Amino acid sequence: MHCVKLPGQRLMARDFDRQVAEVQVRVAILNGCATIGISVTKAVG
Repeated sequence: MHCVKLPGQRLMARDFDRQVAEVQVRVAILNGCATIGISVTKAVG
C-alpha cells in the first residue's frame, strides 16, 4: 500500500482525463482493501 498514494495526496498525471483514471484506480484499490475486512454473517438454524 505504500506505492498507492492516499486520496488527499497529489496526483501524478497532469492531463485531466488521466487524473480521473488515476483517482478511479485509487478508489478501486481502497475499496478492494476495505472488502477484505468486512465480516460475513450467516443465519444459523
